[in-house]
Amino acid sequence: MSLARLVLKKNEEKRIKGGHLWIFSNEVDTQKSPLKSFQTGQQVLIESASGQKLGTGYINPQTLLCARIVSRDPKLQLDRSLLVHKLNIAQSLRERCFDKPFYRLCYGESDGLPGLIVDRYNEHLVVQITTAGMEQHKEAIVDALCKVVKPTSILLRNDSSARKQEGLDSYVEQAFGETPEQIVIEENQTQFAIHPHSGQKTGWFYDHRISRKQIAQYAKGKKVLDVFSYIGAFGLQMATAGAEEVWCLDASSKALDELQYNAELNGVADRLTTVEGDAFTALAALKEQGERFDVIVVDPPAFIKKKKDHKAGLQGYRKINELAMRLLSKDGILLSASCSMHLKAEELQDILRTSSRHLDKQLQIIEQNHQGPDHPIHPAIPETRYIKGFISRVLSAS
Repeated sequence: MSLARLVLKKNEEKRIKGGHLWIFSNEVDTQKSPLKSFQTGQQVLIESASGQKLGTGYINPQTLLCARIVSRDPKLQLDRSLLVHKLNIAQSLRERCFDKPFYRLCYGESDGLPGLIVDRYNEHLVVQITTAGMEQHKEAIVDALCKVVKPTSILLRNDSSARKQEGLDSYVEQAFGETPEQIVIEENQTQFAIHPHSGQKTGWFYDHRISRKQIAQYAKGKKVLDVFSYIGAFGLQMATAGAEEVWCLDASSKALDELQYNAELNGVADRLTTVEGDAFTALAALKEQGERFDVIVVDPPAFIKKKKDHKAGLQGYRKINELAMRLLSKDGILLSASCSMHLKAEELQDILRTSSRHLDKQLQIIEQNHQGPDHPIHPAIPETRYIKGFISRVLSAS
């Protein structure tokens, strides 16, 4: 099947040749390839102004980010065969990095499959499709995953807010087998019961796996606090690493109930204290109560979801980190992280510096945090690098 041509304006191919996979509508030569001539999700052959074939992909003419490349080979199209090939390559990386089948199997652009996220929970897969072009191949995706992984079940969690920008409906659908309401997974020798049908995203966040292992080494025999704890990923891994006392703070009573269940699952419930409430208010209250902690983890939801949120988001990160520093014991350890794509690591570092100086503290950064190898970074697409964090030692000024 021959594909319709999407022709770029003169010199607009430079970024694509440099490795990028995205094409914006203002880069398209609409005289040679009118956007209104394409259907949403249609596959296209992408060409430079001089006629050089740059690759194949799919298009959504209704969006600013209008096309994404899926292959540099102009003879290849997005189909079951290409999906099987790319998913095999993706799985081979994960199998090299992890000895158990709990990982993000496919991370969109970074694995050459824009708009496709697949999380693996042993024999169960949870899939998120975020683009119209990938939605067109839903059945082929399921078939390819069955061939590559041979799972017991595949659940489509197509309820991401990103789908709205693509003009897609929101839904959750059982695509293959029967996914249980609850699945027990393992991360860093700690077990967690997750809920793939109703939990946040696909039910779990694998991206901070390495950070959780890093901070756990500071927890043995210590009193620790996990702020924005959700179902206990940081807090319970510090508990299984030997923390003497673990406090977990979250605004969701449902999340804290699940956290309590997970604490019992790991035999550490006797060391757990949960606090329900707004993080800013609760941290201030803990200070008033005279509580102190040896290790604190601050991993909030994205305070900067869009560029226009940048100024207010910076203030939010500074305030939450200052509140945390006020609760640290002498010679305390703080892990401060952000999943805001629009916050640079240098900005977070500067927030920690200014916050510590405002409190007349001395800050030593001793480790940096990054997303795990199942979230590989595409070197031409900075948006694929979103996790950043620092483990710091906070001392009295001297």
